[in-house]
Amino acid sequence: MSAHPLLGSRLPIIQAPMAGVQDSKLALAVCRAGGLGSIPAAMLGPDALAAELKTMREQAAGPWNVNFFCHTPPTADDQREAAWRQALAPYYQELGLDIDSIPSGAGRRPFDAQALELLRECKPPVVSFHFGLPQPELLDELKSWGTTVLSSATTVDEALWLEAHGADAVIAQGLEAGGHRGMFLTEDVTTQVSTFALLPQLVEAIRLPVIAAGGVADAAGVLAAKALGAVAVQVGTAYLLCPEANTSAVHRQALQSEAALHTALTNVFSGRPARGIVNRVIRELGPISELAPAFPLAGTAITPLRGAAEKRGSGDFSPLWAGQNVRGCKAISATELTHLLMGAH
Repeated sequence: MSAHPLLGSRLPIIQAPMAGVQDSKLALAVCRAGGLGSIPAAMLGPDALAAELKTMREQAAGPWNVNFFCHTPPTADDQREAAWRQALAPYYQELGLDIDSIPSGAGRRPFDAQALELLRECKPPVVSFHFGLPQPELLDELKSWGTTVLSSATTVDEALWLEAHGADAVIAQGLEAGGHRGMFLTEDVTTQVSTFALLPQLVEAIRLPVIAAGGVADAAGVLAAKALGAVAVQVGTAYLLCPEANTSAVHRQALQSEAALHTALTNVFSGRPARGIVNRVIRELGPISELAPAFPLAGTAITPLRGAAEKRGSGDFSPLWAGQNVRGCKAISATELTHLLMGAH
């Protein structure tokens, strides 16, 4: 089978980068199947990112992708932070935690000059972005290596912006997709539409290749996306039960339960809309809370609650990221799952 003209992989399947639930193990397994494995870099420090890049460079069969966020770090708002901590205080008391001992720090870094330098040594075949694109000088340097640049759009306006600012292809991220919305020109969640409504609009509106993401969980979904003009699909949720994923025990349990049929866009875990399985903290504080500090600051005070609850076997405070279609989630190797997405039996 010849290489995909855009991705360089044998198959038109991109494993969605999923920070917090995967590392190079999952990406390598997808690459072995002929898909494009992805490394999520937004939550990795420089040393951890360098180690993951080294692993991919040395072990990946075929091309691979590294994903970064492009958010603007917010200015801390003491008043908002205090109100958020007050809202969380009863949970801290319940779990026997000291709310005054919460560490500071945002937990997610945008793409910057330091990240570019780490990439320089291995020059990844593909780099993808969420929340827009990096500064022009960083993007120009990246593209000068021959790297293919992808970025997510959730509206036609965002796709047109990405086309005008140097993306090589656009990922049409439908409303069904799990994890963070890639929205960057608006904060209005009512602008968000489903994959199979968004995809043909983007195919018509821009000249760039379009990749479908959100709700694609099986071979029929892949075929449907291609019929609507997608050159490839990006699949995330379906890989969460694979043994190569680092999905936590409570997350795996939730994905295999009735709870997975009810997901919502929520900002309580990070400060930005992201789709996950509805759990206690989403029900009681969200799904969208005006108290949540700006992305990614909301996550700092939630993280200790998550850790304490998970030790008790509870996912009440965990970001149980999942898309609206969990049918494709299977506890089989990511290599096998990638073949299934292409209709292999």
